[in-house]
Amino acid sequence: MPYYISLLLLMFIFSPVIAQQNNAPAFHAKDLSIQWEAVQNDYQNKPVSLNAVTITNNSSIEFPGKGWKMYFNSARLITPAAVTGNARIDLMNGDLFSLTPSEGFPTLKPGASVRIEFVAEEPVVNITDGPEGFYLVWDVMPGKGFSTGPVIIHPFKPNYKGLITPANIYDQNKIIRNIPAEQLIKIFPTPVSYQETTGYFDLKNNVRLVSDERFKKEKEGLITTLESLLGKNIIPETSGNNISLEFKDGLPSEAYELEVKINSIAIRASGSAGIFYGIQSLKTLIPPDAWARPQKSIHIPVVIVKDEPRFGYRAFMLDVGRNFQPKKEVLKLLDVMALYKLNVFHFHLTEDEGWRLELPSLPELTEVGSNRGHTLDSKSFLPPSHGSGPDINTVPGSGYYNRADFIEILRYANDRHISVLPEIETPGHARAAIKSMNTRYERLMKEGKKEDAERFLLYDPADQSKYSSNQYWNDNIMDPSLPSTYNFIETVINDIVDIYKEAGVPLKSIHFGGDEVPDHVWEKSPAYLALKASHPEIQNTADLWYYFYGRVNQLVKAKGLYLSGWEEMGLRKTSLDGSSMYLPNPDFEPEHLQTEVWNNTLGGGNEDLAYKLANGGYKVVLTCVTNLYFDMAHYKSFDEPGYYWGAFTDIDKPFSFIPFDYFKNSTVDKDGLPLNRNIFIGKQRLTDYGKSNIVGLQSAVWGENIKTDERFEYMLLPRLLGFAERAWAKDPDWATTHDTSLSMLLYQQAWSSFLNVLGKRELPMLDYYLGGYGYRIPKPGLIFENGQFSANIQFPGLVIRYSLDDRDPDALSNIYTDPVTDKGKGIKLRAFDTRGRSGGISNSLQ
Repeated sequence: MPYYISLLLLMFIFSPVIAQQNNAPAFHAKDLSIQWEAVQNDYQNKPVSLNAVTITNNSSIEFPGKGWKMYFNSARLITPAAVTGNARIDLMNGDLFSLTPSEGFPTLKPGASVRIEFVAEEPVVNITDGPEGFYLVWDVMPGKGFSTGPVIIHPFKPNYKGLITPANIYDQNKIIRNIPAEQLIKIFPTPVSYQETTGYFDLKNNVRLVSDERFKKEKEGLITTLESLLGKNIIPETSGNNISLEFKDGLPSEAYELEVKINSIAIRASGSAGIFYGIQSLKTLIPPDAWARPQKSIHIPVVIVKDEPRFGYRAFMLDVGRNFQPKKEVLKLLDVMALYKLNVFHFHLTEDEGWRLELPSLPELTEVGSNRGHTLDSKSFLPPSHGSGPDINTVPGSGYYNRADFIEILRYANDRHISVLPEIETPGHARAAIKSMNTRYERLMKEGKKEDAERFLLYDPADQSKYSSNQYWNDNIMDPSLPSTYNFIETVINDIVDIYKEAGVPLKSIHFGGDEVPDHVWEKSPAYLALKASHPEIQNTADLWYYFYGRVNQLVKAKGLYLSGWEEMGLRKTSLDGSSMYLPNPDFEPEHLQTEVWNNTLGGGNEDLAYKLANGGYKVVLTCVTNLYFDMAHYKSFDEPGYYWGAFTDIDKPFSFIPFDYFKNSTVDKDGLPLNRNIFIGKQRLTDYGKSNIVGLQSAVWGENIKTDERFEYMLLPRLLGFAERAWAKDPDWATTHDTSLSMLLYQQAWSSFLNVLGKRELPMLDYYLGGYGYRIPKPGLIFENGQFSANIQFPGLVIRYSLDDRDPDALSNIYTDPVTDKGKGIKLRAFDTRGRSGGISNSLQ
């Protein structure tokens, strides 16, 4: 005992000295602020950018020039040696970098700053290109990270081609007519047949609801909606008007008829889905201001509607693997999907950066794979990605859905006639699973349970293959050569099937990924070399692809399901004139696999990939990056968030999408510049047989830059409405005519009508529907001519307010109605919704 007392006394005496020498306990990382500045594109006449990070000491004590490292995430590769020579920046794995001070790094006195310039291997386009998630790790405490203070983004005025300015926006908006609200179709998406006459149905809380017994659940949902609108319970009276949900034989499964008369409303369908969609149409028929507060009565226009969807598969995909979305936001998403008649929720549950679904047979998947924090070995949790920082308890980096959460989501979706397609990424994008199973392996090996330890192992420990994925991971690919890989997949399938059974909802398919497996993977895997020796059909690592999906398909079919995956699942890699190319794999065509095709990047060479697969007999869901990826930035501007590697996608992209001929009206390339249409020469067009294999459309939000609910809704809405229109409404006249001039005229008319419907009906409704949605409010267009400022807006109906004294416009600023005379200080404008939320500022002086 005296020995331990002496030891503790020595530690107490010397710990302040150690702390003072290292400054670790005394200095708080939060007192460091970080500023990122994009200094110059085309640095040294190369397609790279010069950037700078300025570290400022806001503490009252010195920050040492050594004894630490700083870590951060960046979606852009960075040259290791800093231009300023005072630090080194190294890629760790994925998007995680370390910053190590060199001998020339100064001690920072209180208030002092140091600037570190570095070269990123691509030009800067917008704020998403910057580093994020900075944290400090002291050399004496290597296992603990400390978040710095805020990262400040320095304004940048790029000079790249295709930059969108307020004047460009004004020019784009010029063709938009302001259509009187009473002339608009009042149901959305646009129904097949719509007739509106004079008069209205007076909705009060004495309304009588009658329903066929088959539509009991839909009736209950309608009652809930009406009571919310009226602010009181429905108490039927004989004097009240009548709403009936009626069975009508012979209609397609999702079709409905809606007839509103002065004293009655009838919704007719052959099934509950049709009744449900009729109710959604009734919701959009209700005047939008009725959703703002409880009403004594609501006037609903007299209409006759006959409607059915163009595509039976209308999907939205949400990636929660990169950044987690809480259950409440998923439920809110399902509500807006249901309102606009989408019927498939593709739930992207796993990624390199996170595994988000609790499975009872493999608890390590969420114990390890659902958490991110400071680590360099990924044994207990995964490293920070996408700015998630060093703390493991921080959403959105960490988080998962337990069994009860997932069952609630499944039932919630099912009640809204939405099926949930779970996606488990394989064999690529699988780092979370691989590291989780490694942890399981090491634990069981220590317990002497070698056979159990190896049962679900996803990589060969002796594999010396060197590769780098598109996202710069070097250890994220499952090994298809290992029998344990299929043990893992079969167990995952079994657990998912059991969860769906407990939820009491149907499961038709599981999506097993299949995209972006890099070159050189598996080349030095002993398991691959052994498999190759015993399987003559496997000549190279490319053949492992077909072997893998052949086995996965059999596991899925054994459960009565069909296999879904990204397009690579159905492709065979070959070459032509020395260049690699993809062709549909004839071996899988009879298996009726469902491929979701994202890769039609204009200028990338695979513009016709979806049509090749459909013509070749594969069932295809069009998920085209050019038009349907809503994590892409709206347009090219530094302050507009989002990726842009595949396209810029404002709401015109999903609205203008022509599923059976998307070549036809493609006008700009992935950089937003005029398209060279020669890229379509020699590309396959969709045959009539191919059209029969296009099962539907899917839009998507990938999660890399979705950190908050607010950012998610900003990226999702209102673009989702453009997608819903194209997935539900009939093939528009402007898409089918071969007369180019007529097509352009019809398109401009349809475009104006669509934007007016959104600005005057749908967006005001979404301001309040189920608590309200934070959709993106666009910047006004702005020009200056003849001494006056003129403005316009993409969505007629939004209010533009302005300021002439350099203050940012607010909800009390002057409303713009006509051109404003310049008073010498310029003008600032921004648009507002009915709640007073505002969008970005258009500034005449920028």
